[in-house]
Amino acid sequence: MDSKKPYLKTYQAGGVEWDLKIEPQPLHSLLFASAKRNPEKTAIIFYGRQLSYAQLAGAVIRSASVLHEMGLRKGDRVAIMLPNCPDFVIAYYAILSLGGIVVNTNPMYVEREIEHQTNDSGARMMVTLTDLYPRVKNVRANTPLEKVFLTGFTGKPEAMPDDTLWFPDLYAADRKPAPPVEINPLEDLAVLQYTGGTTGVSKGAMLTHVNLYANAKQTDHFFVGEENKELVMSVLPFFHVYGMSSCMNMAMMAGTTMIVVPRFVPDEIVSIVKEYKPTYFPGVPTMFIALKNHPEFNAVNSVMVYNSGAAPLPLDVLKHYNKLFEGTDIVMSEGYGLSECSPVTHCNPSFGAIKPGSIGIPFPATEAVLMDLETGTKEVPPGEVGELCIRGPQVMKGYWNMPDQTAQTLRDGWLHTGDMARMDEDGYFYIVDRKKDMILASGYNIYPRDVEEVLYEYPKVQEAVVAGIPDAYRGETVKAYLILKEGQTATEKEIIDFCKEKLAPYKIPKQVEFRTELPKSAVGKLLRRMLIDEELKKQK
Repeated sequence: MDSKKPYLKTYQAGGVEWDLKIEPQPLHSLLFASAKRNPEKTAIIFYGRQLSYAQLAGAVIRSASVLHEMGLRKGDRVAIMLPNCPDFVIAYYAILSLGGIVVNTNPMYVEREIEHQTNDSGARMMVTLTDLYPRVKNVRANTPLEKVFLTGFTGKPEAMPDDTLWFPDLYAADRKPAPPVEINPLEDLAVLQYTGGTTGVSKGAMLTHVNLYANAKQTDHFFVGEENKELVMSVLPFFHVYGMSSCMNMAMMAGTTMIVVPRFVPDEIVSIVKEYKPTYFPGVPTMFIALKNHPEFNAVNSVMVYNSGAAPLPLDVLKHYNKLFEGTDIVMSEGYGLSECSPVTHCNPSFGAIKPGSIGIPFPATEAVLMDLETGTKEVPPGEVGELCIRGPQVMKGYWNMPDQTAQTLRDGWLHTGDMARMDEDGYFYIVDRKKDMILASGYNIYPRDVEEVLYEYPKVQEAVVAGIPDAYRGETVKAYLILKEGQTATEKEIIDFCKEKLAPYKIPKQVEFRTELPKSAVGKLLRRMLIDEELKKQK
């Protein structure tokens, strides 16, 4: 047994291969392989409408043919600014099949963000919703966009906006396929996934075909048992790397059915679970918190694997679900990833021990080490905190047009994540916090997650986020932002007194602010940086 890889014993005990062999393939091949194996199987369920794998593959081929006629060539960038819907899936694989590069674009972006990302990526084409087009139109003249395709949930409008095309027309009629394009999966880019916009300049992570193909295969392999993935609840946004890989690409790889949902609305999710009985549900903590508090959500109804990622799952929430699942085969499995890794690198195994508070063990074919925080060059022993570094087939090629940022992040074959973590004797990893989020108050290092876990223990608290805000005396001080459960009230003193029982004096929040909502990313991740920016503006 490799002493640096104690997690291998978990793989061996569970009968799962860590040293997974991944044959490099173009990413779109996973859809066509599934369509060839099971052409009549349902690929997508969308508001009652069903698409088989044969129908989906046919729509992709026809769309690609038209896009090729319109001038789309290998290496061209195409922005997709859509919520989850069948046309997202069709456009995505059509672009890839031509050797084009998908630029995932958040539908909630405002004009400034659309303009920046389109210009930075050099996108020549875009697929978006009719309702979103006014934002694009306002900045289109300042971008390289040559063609904009529109789609919608209620059919083609009677009058199309000037200089736009209706995307569903591309696959409406049979036509000859586009000429085949030779793709080198190891080198050719499939996706530009923008990341880091909340903590600095947004960077385009260059994800190759093999990066994303490998992560889909790793995910499919790690969550053993086809029955566990038979029906995938796909509410995580596909434009976000987590939803793109763990829902869409994984489902297409496994040849299973996706229930495609445009946005997370608890009542709607509860109805879908009752009607369709999904078996696999990747989500983020805010989703599972909302469902935990929904009176009609039956967590043991049909789902066999709940997979939580994108942000730490509060221990209180994990314990709630684990108590519900006692005596069943259902798993609530917390994992970890980042855009630069396509994204998943770690997860608690369904075939082994699940350790609350841990992000689990490295994915198949993925190595992880902890480097010292001072130099980033020396490995630290188990139990000590270091910067988490990753090596594996899912690690990005670099940042788009940012050689300096690439060199800082990719060093000596390892991707430096910027997250502080520790590893236990079994090879399970625990995120301590982000280096950038650590609070330095009166010389003490304070990890926001330590304080947040305590706040989640308080029975009145529904959501909590802790940030370090500037303080003239301490340098930074701890402030808690809370959403209380419906019908509950609390005072600042009440919260602080509770924390005094659970935390060292220097960690106790000095300020508490109650809110009705907290800033979140498109995938539901709480945005600590936006709260700090608000405080800086107030102080100015």
